[in-house]
Amino acid sequence: MQALQGLENTSSSVRLQAVMAIGTAPDPGYVDGLVDRCAVEPDFYVRDMLTWAITRHPAAVTVPRLVGELRSANPQARSQALHTLSKVGDRTAWPAITRELLTDADDEVARTAWRTAVALVPEDAKPGLAAVLTSQLGRGDRATRLSLSRALIALGETIVPTLEAAMRSTDPHVAGHAAATRRLLDDPDAGFELAVDEAIRIVALGPQAREK
Repeated sequence: MQALQGLENTSSSVRLQAVMAIGTAPDPGYVDGLVDRCAVEPDFYVRDMLTWAITRHPAAVTVPRLVGELRSANPQARSQALHTLSKVGDRTAWPAITRELLTDADDEVARTAWRTAVALVPEDAKPGLAAVLTSQLGRGDRATRLSLSRALIALGETIVPTLEAAMRSTDPHVAGHAAATRRLLDDPDAGFELAVDEAIRIVALGPQAREK
């Protein structure tokens, strides 16, 4: 297929045009090639268009193929498959969002797993997801911590008991991140930096500081 051959071109603009052509005239025969390309495509805009092209195909065809990528040894393959599953929005993929993915050693994979999980999680599985996500508090750089806070907040009041417990952690990174997330849950307009400042105050002075 000529369009699939275009995905291998050295020019990102040619690859982008090839993906757009496939998405405009979807055919299940393209799915394998699109998913394979997601794992190695270096250009962000082309990857984004690959996701769009995949979502143009039936979920019954794309979801099993994407779920298979979650077991790849290639972090980009896992991350892109997770991202695309979140865009497909088919909740039958939920069981494939495992603890291993949610705690993946690669920060980008983990962050994408968090976003995908909150998009697909059934209502009765939210407490369990909150517990796994809370186990990642204190992890990574600012961007990673903010991603985790946003994912937790998306679960709503379900996260309160686990956050309250994490705020009592002896690890200041965990306690501070938990307190910052709790602050954002209570006041979404506070901004992450203000929430972090409040968290530092709470960790330094103790839980009673929240009453002041």
